[in-house]
Amino acid sequence: MRTISSKLLLLLAAFLFVLTACGGNDTSTDSEPATVVVTTNILGDVVRQVVGDQVNVETIMPTGTDPHVFQASAKQVDLMMNADLLISNGEGFEERLLDILSSAKKDGVPVFEAMSHVRTIEFGEDDHAGHDDHDDHDDHDDHDDHDDHDDHDDHDDHDDHAGHDHSGVDPHFFTDPLQMVEVVEALVDFTIANVSGIDADQLRASGDTYVQQLEDLHDEIQEMFEAVPAGKRVLVTNHEVFNYFAQQYDFKIVGTVIPSLSTTDSASAKQLTELMEVIESNHVPAIFADVASSDKLAVMIAEELGDIGVVNLYSESLGEAGSGASTYLDMLKTNYERIASALAAEGHDHDHDH
Repeated sequence: MRTISSKLLLLLAAFLFVLTACGGNDTSTDSEPATVVVTTNILGDVVRQVVGDQVNVETIMPTGTDPHVFQASAKQVDLMMNADLLISNGEGFEERLLDILSSAKKDGVPVFEAMSHVRTIEFGEDDHAGHDDHDDHDDHDDHDDHDDHDDHDDHDDHDDHAGHDHSGVDPHFFTDPLQMVEVVEALVDFTIANVSGIDADQLRASGDTYVQQLEDLHDEIQEMFEAVPAGKRVLVTNHEVFNYFAQQYDFKIVGTVIPSLSTTDSASAKQLTELMEVIESNHVPAIFADVASSDKLAVMIAEELGDIGVVNLYSESLGEAGSGASTYLDMLKTNYERIASALAAEGHDHDHDH
């Protein structure tokens, strides 16, 4: 009986080792999901709901963060620069991440900017009344027809309210759930085109499910505000954050504590005096502040005027678990329940809502 030489056995063992090692590496690489990095926690939640079962989603900004002032750590910069897909709000919303986003794009990282897929509002050129051209959103089952995103400069009916001296595209699209519908649909297509290993059918189904949830929430929000008569649909907010909301749900923003799209700006004494006059003349029952930024000026104005409350909203960041705003859908629902409650209430005896 012929026996195998020890030399041949060694060669065979070496061959099997190399084959096994190569096969193991290939399996590991193939099974490792892509990493999708998202700047804001609002978009981070949306992305996780839509595509999180197929990719690893990393969110840069923690809950309770003011996106206008957030600065990334070295580790977070590295994460963004090496992402398989990088998702941002866009239009300068992440003020201190702009250079990183630009560098990542130049280095070949696919960058999805949500603001490139919405009907934008130009701040500083419009007032907040008379949004007759958004009635087409009521038939929101036809959102597939919202393809003409370039025809969004027609929101020109906004009166200048106290202290406006800035202009630019408002980046706070996410206050309108139907704007987020546009973003989700574009995100699905962009992800399929730019991230390998994605099950396109599964992703489209997930996107459709989330779009339906957004549309259902829109209907629920409309019902909430049926209790708020047209004459009471006036808002004073911390800064210019609710223009898309106001346009969608027929509200008028008569003033802001900080007359700017950014919380990094400030108001002059003259602007605050004018704002108090606006509040009194419009019988505004509450100032809507932001949990993620200081409400000291809002509280000061409320105390000066008396008979007016300060209601805190989750306008630019999700809340912690148990806050009622730990997901994007819950955040919108909580915010608009608070607005409806404050404006529909008889009298102006509103407590501070933290």
